[in-house]
Amino acid sequence: MTAALVPVARRVEHVMGMPISLALRGRHTDDGEADAAWAAVLASLRETDRVFSTYRPDSVVTAIRRGELALTDAPDEVGEVLAIGARAERATDRAFSVWRPELDPSGVVKGWAVERAAGALRALPDTDFCLSAGGDMVCRATQGEPWRVGIEDPHDPTRVLAVVPVRDGAVATSGTAHRGAHLVDARTGAAPDVVAQVTVVARSLTDADVDATAAYVLGAKAADWLGHRVGRSGLVVWADGTTTTVTA
Repeated sequence: MTAALVPVARRVEHVMGMPISLALRGRHTDDGEADAAWAAVLASLRETDRVFSTYRPDSVVTAIRRGELALTDAPDEVGEVLAIGARAERATDRAFSVWRPELDPSGVVKGWAVERAAGALRALPDTDFCLSAGGDMVCRATQGEPWRVGIEDPHDPTRVLAVVPVRDGAVATSGTAHRGAHLVDARTGAAPDVVAQVTVVARSLTDADVDATAAYVLGAKAADWLGHRVGRSGLVVWADGTTTTVTA
């Protein structure tokens, strides 16, 4: 059976300051179980926003920044996210950091949060899903063909550079095409000028998202660093428009 012959139900909601979209196909697409799973996804993401938002004055991260809450008194998920960030910091010789100079776990949180929220979808029997958050996505395909994820050209958003088939895994992209120069090398505070975009394919969106950002801030070393990451593949788009494909 091909993906084209399997009906797909789609849902969209705005959470964590970005569009969250879901495509479902298979046994549970538009029934009570699908509704409950979608509600659980949104509830999980809203809880993540309550804890990790750097914009909300009532978030846990904001309280830590203001010195009103010690890290040792923060919820367990804060320690989990900071541990992921610390591993990425060591792997990049401190180019990636969640301290810039104050706590900013944004480079970890999105992928981690969406991967965690997708647990409710994985519990749906005989059902494929593709959960997207601001363009990064985690997918499972057991009932039809792999989901086909397009990689946008950062120099021309109307052009697709490549299409990645995903059966059970995740795709994340880091770059400045849509949000400007918000990604910087934590050691220098400067945005890389030789790389335009990094897309990473991995088993989990936590890994894909962190490694896409980490590779991007490494600038000229992006492709070489990514090539040494076990279980990762991807596409580096350079500022001059050339590309480098990285295989797992």
